[in-house]
Amino acid sequence: MGRVARSFDYVERADGSVVISHHGRPAGTLRGDRAAQFLAEVREDPQLVMARWTGNYRRGNERAARQHPRNRG
Repeated sequence: MGRVARSFDYVERADGSVVISHHGRPAGTLRGDRAAQFLAEVREDPQLVMARWTGNYRRGNERAARQHPRNRG
C-alpha cells in the first residue's frame, strides 16, 4: 500500500519540553504543564493533535473557498 504522509513530528527533550516540527521546521515548543498535557493527548491521533496544538489545521472554510467565483474554474 501507500505511505502515510506525516507532516508533523515531535521530540520530547530530557528537560521535559516538547518540540513540534512541521515538515522538518520547528513549529512550537511546549514546556511544563502544557508539555505534559500534550504528551497525554498525542497518543490518540498524533497528526491531528500536533496540528491543533500548533494552530496549523483546517479552519472549516475550505468548502466556501471552493465555491467562490474566482475558484470555480
